[in-house]
Amino acid sequence: MPTTGTTAITNKLPLDVSLPVLSPLIPGAVAPPVRKRSPLDLSLPPLIPLIPGVTEPLSDNAPPLPILQVPTPPLESEPFTASNIRPKKIGYFWTGAGDNKHKDFLVTTSLDDDTFGTIIDITDVPSSGNSPHHLGPSHDGKLLIGGGLLSLLKTQDTAFYFDVSNPYRPKFDHSNRGVLSSIVDEIRAKPDGGFFITYMGSAAGTAPGRLVETDAAGNIIHEWPEDVESTLNILGEQFSPHGLTIDFDKGVALTSDFVVPYTILKPTLGIQKASTLRLWNINTKRILSTIHIPDGAGIQDVKFIPGNPESAALATAVGPGQVWIIYPFRTQPDGTQGVAELLYDLGDKAKNSLAIYSDISADGKLAYFTLTLGNHVAALDISDLNNVKRLDDPDATQPIIGPHYVKISPDKKNLLVTGYFVQAGDISVLNTPGDYKGHWIDILEDGSLSFNRTIDFEAIFTRSRGGARPHSTVIYDLTDPENPVYY
Repeated sequence: MPTTGTTAITNKLPLDVSLPVLSPLIPGAVAPPVRKRSPLDLSLPPLIPLIPGVTEPLSDNAPPLPILQVPTPPLESEPFTASNIRPKKIGYFWTGAGDNKHKDFLVTTSLDDDTFGTIIDITDVPSSGNSPHHLGPSHDGKLLIGGGLLSLLKTQDTAFYFDVSNPYRPKFDHSNRGVLSSIVDEIRAKPDGGFFITYMGSAAGTAPGRLVETDAAGNIIHEWPEDVESTLNILGEQFSPHGLTIDFDKGVALTSDFVVPYTILKPTLGIQKASTLRLWNINTKRILSTIHIPDGAGIQDVKFIPGNPESAALATAVGPGQVWIIYPFRTQPDGTQGVAELLYDLGDKAKNSLAIYSDISADGKLAYFTLTLGNHVAALDISDLNNVKRLDDPDATQPIIGPHYVKISPDKKNLLVTGYFVQAGDISVLNTPGDYKGHWIDILEDGSLSFNRTIDFEAIFTRSRGGARPHSTVIYDLTDPENPVYY
């Protein structure tokens, strides 16, 4: 795809920017393992090292600060005895400790009918209070990455990597952070290994964020954009990338701008919401254009429709509660590449719902949307984009509170939805109700939904971790061992 000529900005960082372990001579202090990092890969140990019997009371007695939080080490959780079951369908839940003091963790559960909800294993990360956010698998299914929405407030790493080469025994591998950006959001695997990741905020949680690229080992190698023209683009209009979708075959990507992260914290004049998407040439990592949605008030999510001949994508405009369709190869009257058209209004429950996340079936025929404050999951038949059909009853009361992250199971028989978005506590204006459950919802033959089974994380972890906040999920389907599916 042609682009205008620009001058590249070279990031002249030293070859090794890893910082030394703080307070290494304190008796009993636990230092993190040393690993080789790329030039752009930063990682900090806890600012206050763990001293058994000494630092645990700090977690209970440290007062909340206006923005930054006391960087206390996490409390240890009760030992867990792993299960030896080997289900064909596995659900991974990236979960925050309910009390924000115990270690955040990845929960591995069975999604098979006969052992549904059985916890197979629990994998801790070495920090707390991260507010675990999105989770995504690598192209080969051997690595998971989970982001931390509020890790920055405790000056902690913001991305956490898990080795799932043995899918039943995930292991924490490492964590890191960007140099220019923070607040990990959407994650997309690169076909040759590694990830593209939207980081919604700058290193200070302001705008602009960045599109971050890693290598196959999870080391950060770029924070895009790096060219002058694209950098001026993100400095000129709010760039808070949340949603991310990539068509590697066509060489294009879309990022959707949501909110400036620090504006959810007190004191605030109100959450700064964006109404834009950026169209990228993913081969050159340059921004081609900015696409505007009128009064979008936060474009949280965007996804290409599988199999669409024009590479059309669906984007969620949170303020008006609408679904828009983006045509990346159409041009506007002024020649700007990328056209947005209103596709469907999701109704009253979707308006000002704060968050609307989506998933689209692999055949491109069905789309599902979680209306977080509307306590509702909407279903659309999009097989004919000129005649979209609603498959759910928009007035029905569904047995779910605060639905957010949604994944269609690879066999298209179920939706996996988490009943939790964000609760940032007393320091924030963003605290959404949730039921803290993983909902395994049946997809009926016509694409409509039947609520069936749940995993109650709050009940399971109340005693050991002060409850649990499962934000996002990944499904592994190992039904056909020769053709496993990671989604």
